Amino acid sequence: MAPRVLVSDELSETAVQIFRDRGVEVDFQPKLGKDKDKLAEIIGNYDGLAIRSATKATEKLIAAATNLKVIGRAGIGVDNVDIPAASKRGIIVMNTPFGNSITTAEHAIALMFAVARQLPQADASTQAGKWEKSKFMGVEITGKTLGVIGAGNIGGIVCKKAIGLGMHVIAYDPFLSVERAREMGVEKVELDELLSRADFITLHVPMTDKTRGILGRENLGKTKKGVRIINCARGGLVDEAALAEAIKSGHVAGAGFDVFEVEPATESPLFGLDNVVCTPHLGASTTEAQENVALQVAEQMSDYLVKGAVSNAINMPSITAEEAPILKPFIRLADVLGAFVGQVTEDPIKQIEILFDGATANMNTRALTSALLAGLIRNQVSDVNMVSAPIMIKEKGIVLSEVKRDKTGVYDGYIKLTVTTDKQSRSVAGTVFSDGKPRFIQIKGINMDADVGANMVYISNTDVPGMIGFMGTTLGNAGVNIANFQLGREKENGDAIALLYVDGPVDQAVLDQLIANPAIKQAKPLSFNVD
Repeated sequence: MAPRVLVSDELSETAVQIFRDRGVEVDFQPKLGKDKDKLAEIIGNYDGLAIRSATKATEKLIAAATNLKVIGRAGIGVDNVDIPAASKRGIIVMNTPFGNSITTAEHAIALMFAVARQLPQADASTQAGKWEKSKFMGVEITGKTLGVIGAGNIGGIVCKKAIGLGMHVIAYDPFLSVERAREMGVEKVELDELLSRADFITLHVPMTDKTRGILGRENLGKTKKGVRIINCARGGLVDEAALAEAIKSGHVAGAGFDVFEVEPATESPLFGLDNVVCTPHLGASTTEAQENVALQVAEQMSDYLVKGAVSNAINMPSITAEEAPILKPFIRLADVLGAFVGQVTEDPIKQIEILFDGATANMNTRALTSALLAGLIRNQVSDVNMVSAPIMIKEKGIVLSEVKRDKTGVYDGYIKLTVTTDKQSRSVAGTVFSDGKPRFIQIKGINMDADVGANMVYISNTDVPGMIGFMGTTLGNAGVNIANFQLGREKENGDAIALLYVDGPVDQAVLDQLIANPAIKQAKPLSFNVD
């Protein structure tokens, strides 16, 4: 059955056709996003929801979305999606962070020109019948120093365009390497140096606890006298009241703002000031950008629903379409390893350590970890998945660590899971063979080679004679057929394990007969999703 997507906001017909061309059934109702009651009434019928800004994916709507797997936002902002609620329900939330990059960068450059030459004020004066040529004395862009706070995707485009305008560009970005800065043709500096040297400052960082108010009263006081400030990123990065005071005092020569602390911005300390240019969050408002993000969200959602590829997800590791088929068997392996430990561990887990050895260390380990955690807690929470599992682990206060290392054994790559409770540590390791199927290669430090079946029995016992016969006879008398039987032991008369692949579920009464043997410490039925 083809996956179904509801488009509840305006998307182009080309974007809608992308869904159809990729085998997705699409219901195009562009006005539905404004009718929250009707939307909640029908949302349970869909696997995907494609939106812009009109649709509000609230906690209440998400609770009604019983089949929803993905929400795609055509645009970068996801303020209209309750991401924690979606994550807990295992719904992937995607955005399109690159579809409007050029448009936003161009808007920043346009505001810089407008502020430098006072274009809006000059236009208003001229159209009012005045001819105040001497009043609007501007400054040149060429030869000036532009300070870019945040040299990522959009900031990088701004840097390139500013260099083309003959500006000297300095950049502050903790994640920008000196080598990358050199490739871009910009000078990497610390924030204080940028503030003191820049003739123009433009911001291109996300809103975080660290960036909120990055240009507050103190940092504005460190800026070069006569600086002009552009903000097309996020409201709240700049203290608007402090900036207004700096403009009134003459320390800051002007500002161009497309974003504000409160939006819609019906009032601001910046409104009405000379040489301040304000626009109503137009950074992404071009025909090309709106079409680009619509096409991109349709492609991303289709790739996920049809191929399992995850890109630009807010709450899920990305999995490219190219790596999805390679990663899929290892995701299944990770899920199996987690499910094994989750079913045989009875005490609360305190710590989790995941070891990626050899080839697995070079894979998308974030995705593998998410799959493993989902398998681990599925025995407690049946509807958990790769999105919700990491959140649940964090909420439980479980300490999670990952280790990557080069190949150390006979296998090209394997994954080992170790969990610790108040009473014990338990470990299991597995790999994927050339047939693409997961296999157990070690349990409790004991080496083995065991297929994974839909129904299995795990037995922990003391190594004594007669155990194989006892297990086989007990299960045989109960009508349980053994498809595969793998044994392993630590040493003679030491700890031993048996992993039995059986044709169907094993009743508790049969398990009780096994446990009645004094040499058997534990007998657990296991079930795995091996599709």
